[in-house]
Amino acid sequence: MANLRTTPLYPLYREYGEPRCIDFGGWELPVQFSGIIREHEAVRMRAGLFDVSHMGEFIVTGQFAADFLQGVTTNDIRRLKDGMAQYTLMCYPDGGVVDDLLVYRISEDQYMLVVNASNIGKDFDWLQEHLIGDVTIEDRSDVTALLALQGPLSAEILSRCTDAPFASLPPFHFLRAVEVCGVRTLLSRTGYTGEDGFELYVPAEDAAPLWRGLMAAGSPLGLEPAGLGARDTLRLEAKLPLYGQELSSGISPLEAGLGMFVKLDSGEFIGRGVLAAQKSAGIPRRLVGVELLERGIPRTHYPVFCGETQIGEITSGTQSPTLKRNLGLALIQAEYAAAGTELEVEIRGKRLKAAVVPAPFYKKTRLPLSPDKE
Repeated sequence: MANLRTTPLYPLYREYGEPRCIDFGGWELPVQFSGIIREHEAVRMRAGLFDVSHMGEFIVTGQFAADFLQGVTTNDIRRLKDGMAQYTLMCYPDGGVVDDLLVYRISEDQYMLVVNASNIGKDFDWLQEHLIGDVTIEDRSDVTALLALQGPLSAEILSRCTDAPFASLPPFHFLRAVEVCGVRTLLSRTGYTGEDGFELYVPAEDAAPLWRGLMAAGSPLGLEPAGLGARDTLRLEAKLPLYGQELSSGISPLEAGLGMFVKLDSGEFIGRGVLAAQKSAGIPRRLVGVELLERGIPRTHYPVFCGETQIGEITSGTQSPTLKRNLGLALIQAEYAAAGTELEVEIRGKRLKAAVVPAPFYKKTRLPLSPDKE
């Protein structure tokens, strides 16, 4: 795969199976190591380790850093204290989404933003265009690696790798500088799977020893390396949005069902006026769960019909490894969004029976997207 970027962990992949790699937004990343279903089930029942070092990290610094972030994100930055993280979104003036991201409060005047890999350049430029006061932004993406340890045994595995007091760490809180497998790490209780888990941010040169240390500690407990395929089926079962599918410049956070992360009463931010008007007038489209009632799998961009009217399209879909059902998310006209509504999904020219079903499809004592959600 010529000219694709690779993460610092790329040279290790073949030590853990025969990974199948693909072009993912300009990165050569593994779809799977041992098989998507096996890796998916490992995360649901035990634990999986993901290389997500392609994600972007920005450091925002300055006396007015909080004011700046308050003006460019939809959530309420002022709710954060040191050691807390928050899920939020950046919007265009018309209410479409620039990106969804995590904001980590390191100190009163310093924050770390974690953005989607495909949006690093766009996001950095967008933020630079809206700087205020003494605020500066540093792109640390190329020198930062990110590992995600996810699953019900992730805490037990981590306990074998560190003396840090992480066990009492609530969701969306982090420890800034702790040693894990002898590596200085920012350790965050966050994830993208619907399970308990941790994300570990380290200098790029320390990624390999950290990966090897976690795998050595976790293998006796069933820890598996996991790729993009399982990451996608896990997040879909938990109804966690993927930028470019459930979110885009043409989809607002309210349409995507993320209204709890849009704090219209927290002050002005880019896109606030349009989102407030959308909420007041009635959100025109809704992101809903859809189940196919005939044999077939709903895939991205498949048209969704009610009678002869196309009412939207599938944004993501799969055969759920956990539930053994053919499930998808669809962005459809709001009047058809009630659970139980009978629909049809067009697959290769044939319409198959489907219905709106409750989502998320999978619920455990699952981690919320942020401290705002109980």
